[in-house]
Amino acid sequence: MSERELGWGALLAGRNGVRSLALAGGVALHAINVYVATTILPSVVADIGGLDFYAWNTTLFVVASIIGSALSAKLLQGTGPRGAYLTAVALFAAGTLVCAFAPTMEVMLVGRTIQGLGGGFLFALSYAMIRIVFDEALWPRAMALVSGMWGVATLVGPAVGGIFAELNAWRAAFWIMIPLALLFGFLAFATLPARNQDGNERSNLPFAQLFLLVVAVLALSVGSVRADLAWNAAGLAVAATVFALLVLVERGAVSRLLPRGSFSVTAPLGVLFATMSLLAITVTASEIFVPLFLQVLHAQPPLVAGYLAAAMAAGWTVGSIASSGAQGRGAARVIVAAPVLGLLGLVTLSLLVPTVSDGRWLVLGPITVALLIVGFGVGLGWPHLLTRVLQVAPKDEQDLASVSITTVQLCATAVGAALAGMVVNLGGLTVPGGVPGTSSAAFWLFAAFSIAPLAGILTAVRAAVLKQGVKASV
Repeated sequence: MSERELGWGALLAGRNGVRSLALAGGVALHAINVYVATTILPSVVADIGGLDFYAWNTTLFVVASIIGSALSAKLLQGTGPRGAYLTAVALFAAGTLVCAFAPTMEVMLVGRTIQGLGGGFLFALSYAMIRIVFDEALWPRAMALVSGMWGVATLVGPAVGGIFAELNAWRAAFWIMIPLALLFGFLAFATLPARNQDGNERSNLPFAQLFLLVVAVLALSVGSVRADLAWNAAGLAVAATVFALLVLVERGAVSRLLPRGSFSVTAPLGVLFATMSLLAITVTASEIFVPLFLQVLHAQPPLVAGYLAAAMAAGWTVGSIASSGAQGRGAARVIVAAPVLGLLGLVTLSLLVPTVSDGRWLVLGPITVALLIVGFGVGLGWPHLLTRVLQVAPKDEQDLASVSITTVQLCATAVGAALAGMVVNLGGLTVPGGVPGTSSAAFWLFAAFSIAPLAGILTAVRAAVLKQGVKASV
């Protein structure tokens, strides 16, 4: 195959172009919804009440997304690519409709749960379809395109949500997503195959492992809500115990949550998933708390702080696109570069963000560059890590491996968010609070989270040398 055939033209032209639009659009829809909902939530509470359930809007959405992602392989096997994607679109649209009509916060939470389930399906299936509808030579570019939608969403979502919030029309923010969902559903119906021709997997649902996974994530999330070391430790202990039980159950299970070798650091899949998880956790620290730090410590208004924090997501998108054509040793080098740049960025942020300034660009400029470096680094390696997952997965677990990419990413993000909450609370965000507490929390967050890319360097070195044909151990 020529270099031209490996380029973006082959992915974005003709029938491949329509398929790319459908798959990237599904992820963009899910991702934009995440940021729109976060932006308009204060307006929702002001209108229908439910402040006590504020955090559960995100918690239930994330948990439902993890469930949807984990069940995507079974949906794909049962209904085929076209049917699975249409089911995901229908669930997402139904949940969005419930949110748009919600008279109370309780109803809103039902809608957010359905939305999360459909969004989890969309997110996972978009990655899973890449293996099915594109030639292997196009996988890295397709992975870069799909994962790059999170950067687009970070720029578009807050703006859309902010506009409707200022117009006191938060329900319209949900309404506009329904026709978009139907459009991507139509594209999927027109271009995706009805059946997966090489799909030979048949399995029951891994209910026990899925239940344990959800319990572990919830335990960690609940453990992060207080600035109490004993409470935090209890949450960590419960989560670690349940996760250990999950690994035990998974090893002896007929119906698997993740492909063989996923929980072994000596197996190719285990190395790849460990690297992906550490990179996702690296990004989480920047994504959640940087807007708050910029407002309190560097005198930035909410909108400006939000878009400065989006530099990380923009860097991820640019890095993914820039490295997607790398092959052989080039691909190996960008995999190793990912955690190295992430470590450099977090260490820089730990030095710059805790300082108090009047918001001059002499300080904000280097902070923005550091955020770009974190995102750019992770983006460089991401498409190639995902491609290697598909290449080394057992032949009889290809569908499961495809959707496990999203399951691992969502779980790592949820874990990272919970750990970040623990660190900032213990670091002084709430006690003593104010500028001194926020400054201390910022330092400890970036310093503690630097451990993730540092460990990621070790796993990335091993992941970089994996070649197609190396199979996961049983």
